[in-house]
Amino acid sequence: MITIEQLKDVKERTAALERYLDIENKLVQVEEEQLRTQAPGFWDDAKKAEAQMKKVKEIQKWIDGYREVKTLSDELELSFDFFKDDLVTEEEVDVAYSKALTAVESLELKNMLRQEADQMDCVLKINSGAGGTESQDWASMLMRMYMRWAETNGYKLSIANLQEGDEAGIKAVTMNIEGSFAYGYLKGENGVHRLVRVSPYNAQGKRMTSFASVFVTPLVDDSIEVNIEPARMSWDTFRSGGAGGQNVNKVESGVRLRYQYKDPYTGEEEEILIENTETRDQPKNKENAMRQLRSILYDKELQHRMEEQAKVEAGKKKIEWGSQIRSYVFDDRRVKDHRTNYQTSDVNGVMDGKIDDFIKAYLMEFSGSENA
Repeated sequence: MITIEQLKDVKERTAALERYLDIENKLVQVEEEQLRTQAPGFWDDAKKAEAQMKKVKEIQKWIDGYREVKTLSDELELSFDFFKDDLVTEEEVDVAYSKALTAVESLELKNMLRQEADQMDCVLKINSGAGGTESQDWASMLMRMYMRWAETNGYKLSIANLQEGDEAGIKAVTMNIEGSFAYGYLKGENGVHRLVRVSPYNAQGKRMTSFASVFVTPLVDDSIEVNIEPARMSWDTFRSGGAGGQNVNKVESGVRLRYQYKDPYTGEEEEILIENTETRDQPKNKENAMRQLRSILYDKELQHRMEEQAKVEAGKKKIEWGSQIRSYVFDDRRVKDHRTNYQTSDVNGVMDGKIDDFIKAYLMEFSGSENA
């Protein structure tokens, strides 16, 4: 049975969310934005109209989220009072507490995601490190982990490109994860993930260390303006790989986009290479590749802004995107994040997609420095 202090904690956090989210102002704001959608000729400019509808939807989402928290918080208080009169059981009060607390924590977490890109879908790319079959197997295990996480949280996931390993696992994969706050939640997964285990691919049964890198970028839609210079683009086509027989793709539907990127701030040049074999339709694959290019260029601009902000605002923790972020030690039954020091012994759960506690620990530690 919960205590009066636990009830007070939920009520206080609910009231704090109303203030932080400025719900009163959002109610006025959503009404004003909805009025704009009723103006004559609103749908004459479809792109502008869609952007306005999206704006209304985003504001409404915060209002609905707070209303759900408030309802569950009130129901908890009611259950607590009913228990005193023997109208409900201890178990029913505990269930009401669990629901209210989960809703409060979920909205608190979303409230930390204030960057423009946080609410976007994302592109998640995994590359296996040096080490052949062992690291390629590790990359495929990470791919499954993120797929299970997306499935559990109701996100839409599609494979944009997949390169199979030589004997097992994968060399690389690019996945699109679509849904509310996908980038905001997964941006902290950027970096090198380290596996330590007794390798099934080692005849001597030795303990081996493998690495795989994860890159997460916002998946940018047409409403975001990104400067792409056509003269810097070139295309190749190729046949998508298949299992043989009827699955062999006999037409060159796979596309390879090369973009000669020049950093507008440093003048440094690099080639951005994107492959897309998502569909058998070449124009559709080209469209998907362009979407990924927009996402990469947008992310480069986003990272520049973050670096500039870190320079200006001394004392804030800088996020090292390319560093080793997490170790998965199977023998010791331990997964540890080196940035937050959060760790768990539930290795199987983590590999099955239960990474929300790592995400929460990361956001709790770093979102303040991003969003202040």
